[in-house]
Amino acid sequence: MSNSPESNPETPDVQEETPSTADAGSGSAPDGLATPDSHTEADASESIPNGHSFQDSPAYEGDLDVNLLTPDDFDADDLRTRLRTMMLSRRLDEKMMTLLKQGKGHFHIGCAGHEAAQSAVGMHSRPGQGPGHDWFCFYYRDLCMALTLGMSPEDALLAHLAKADDPNSGGRQMPEHFGLKDLNVMTTSSSVGAQFLPALGFAMGVQQRGEDNYVYASCGDGATSQGDFHEALNWATRRQAPVLFFVQDNKYAISVPVEDQTAGGTAYKLARGYDGLTRMRVDGTDFFAAASAADAAMNHLRSGKGPVCLVADVVRLYPHSSSDDHSKYRTPDELEADKSIDPIERMRESLVDAGIISNDDAEEMREDVRQQVDEAANWAKEQADPDPETATKYVYFEGDDDIEYSSESDIDPDADPMVLVDAVNRTLKEEMERDDSIVVYGEDVAGNKGGVFTATKDLTDMFGEDRCFNSPLAEASIIGTAVGLAASGFKPVVEIQFADYIWPAMQQIRNQVAPFRYRSNNDWECPMVIRVPCGGYIHGGLCHSQNIESIFGHMPGLKVVMPSTAADAKGLLTTAIRSKDPVLFLEHKALYRDAAARTPTPPENYTLPIGKARTVREGEDMTIITYGKMVPFAEKAAKELEKEGAIVEIIDLRSITPLDSDAILESVKKTNRALVVYEDHEFIGFGAEISAQIADLAFTYLDAPVRRVAGDFTSIPFAHSLEREVLPSDSEILEAARDLLAF
Repeated sequence: MSNSPESNPETPDVQEETPSTADAGSGSAPDGLATPDSHTEADASESIPNGHSFQDSPAYEGDLDVNLLTPDDFDADDLRTRLRTMMLSRRLDEKMMTLLKQGKGHFHIGCAGHEAAQSAVGMHSRPGQGPGHDWFCFYYRDLCMALTLGMSPEDALLAHLAKADDPNSGGRQMPEHFGLKDLNVMTTSSSVGAQFLPALGFAMGVQQRGEDNYVYASCGDGATSQGDFHEALNWATRRQAPVLFFVQDNKYAISVPVEDQTAGGTAYKLARGYDGLTRMRVDGTDFFAAASAADAAMNHLRSGKGPVCLVADVVRLYPHSSSDDHSKYRTPDELEADKSIDPIERMRESLVDAGIISNDDAEEMREDVRQQVDEAANWAKEQADPDPETATKYVYFEGDDDIEYSSESDIDPDADPMVLVDAVNRTLKEEMERDDSIVVYGEDVAGNKGGVFTATKDLTDMFGEDRCFNSPLAEASIIGTAVGLAASGFKPVVEIQFADYIWPAMQQIRNQVAPFRYRSNNDWECPMVIRVPCGGYIHGGLCHSQNIESIFGHMPGLKVVMPSTAADAKGLLTTAIRSKDPVLFLEHKALYRDAAARTPTPPENYTLPIGKARTVREGEDMTIITYGKMVPFAEKAAKELEKEGAIVEIIDLRSITPLDSDAILESVKKTNRALVVYEDHEFIGFGAEISAQIADLAFTYLDAPVRRVAGDFTSIPFAHSLEREVLPSDSEILEAARDLLAF
């Protein structure tokens, strides 16, 4: 994706050319406006020209009555500003393609052909920072929208050149992945469709606060094939959430035409199955038609009447990106047809016909824009590149977390005993009482059910249906909405019912949640807790027994913890809820009511630091490093070994990431032997990382090889005899420990 056209990096700007059909699109006149072969002004009955399908559609159709606006309905200065911003967007597209030819920059993805539709929606929006303003979840072709909301051309060029002062990401993201905190533009992910569910989360926050704001969720036609699109439509419609699903249909998903992508050939038809969803379709190359539709949509959204799916038929005047050549799959006639309805030229002609500007005014405006962009580009090129030493900053929150941590001595040994699942439940109650921003949701968590393991019992009765509620049976929806809620100031504590069913949420966790802070250069954060029951030993079979820590521990930006006792569960969950980072909180199902995990009840506000291991017992002959359900197994083995004269130290990791490597190495250097015990598959399990660190950093202290005891490389079978065969047992741990001690 980083390939740029071959060129001489020293080519001066005076040699720049307007992008050609082959390397930058269908071409445009030097002023950035494609000259149409013919043009007819739009009216209410006009057909939308479609360069791809050549099929006619009404200029507007939909569920809302729309009054077609004309230039007479606008302030003349405002229309001149709209046209200029559209020209600015186009000129930036051209300039960035020229910079690529000169070896300045690595990638570009253009907005050309989408400008009128974006400007029309943007003019009805209320950008700003934080609650009380609208929220925006972009996709990568929203340049004109960003400019309309208030982004400067200098900022666009800083992003293109990946400069240190790029306000979107500080050079961490590809160009056009905007994320502007001061405008409520959420940091953008490259993943197609990843923005829909966070947008719904922002809208849920708007509803929670009782505001009249709306949330912009934009996409191309290809993204409507993603499951997240339909999950978001379903939940948004059920909640009547104020989300504008703005589909900018340029008829191509890179090279795949819309008829090969979408049932019915348009997302407008695709969306009609959602009862309560308002649908609209408009000619997105006609600013006035698009502005008319956007005005009606905004009135609907701000009145609390539910979501809108607005499909704007637009044209893609450039290839998908600088790495694409659309002449391989589009005909010259088709490209010319799209040029004939260039939205900027249509807007210019409308303003000329209305007497708002003259052709000379348009030319002067074009020259002014050209000069502004050239000056901005020259300035941006001189700005500093990111310091290599900052490359690993902001993976996690780096400030003071303002948490006063407890110690195990704070627990009264005579306090009432508590099992692990009750520790989770009590912590949720205490924290929800303390912090009104906490919302708890997931599958079956609300009402009298209180979760399939009763971890959320009584929460709905105590705090209301707006703070503990059921989600649809859709894991991506649970995590994706939590992104928007967290980013807008709430603290979601969500539940994935079983670890085995977290996989539909993988894109949201890996490409939204985990890198959210990093990719925004610390401007955005989405602190949340994802509670996940996990593990075997309960006759759960293949899909109720999985362990997932090694996979999610491999995601920078996500913290992963797994307590083995009720006290640790309470302390770590309290800290996780108060943390500034997203935390995957793994709860082993077999420990929920296990006597081995029972402890005296810790006091309220009991907190433990994430990333600090616990020494379960001191020893000198060998160290067992373990976590989760394997901790009581290790304790049983250690007691037996003590009868044989060996004193074994046990380190309970408690946290997978961050990993307390110091505690591990300090213990191994003392005992000179290491046995790593974990329930997950031995092959590429998390214990392999622990073993590697010991071998790398404590090899000279070892008197024996590092050994592992872990699960077999197989799915977990249902029958008792089969399950016990493939999962670690206390006898296997004991045997491995004896072998290691005898080495």
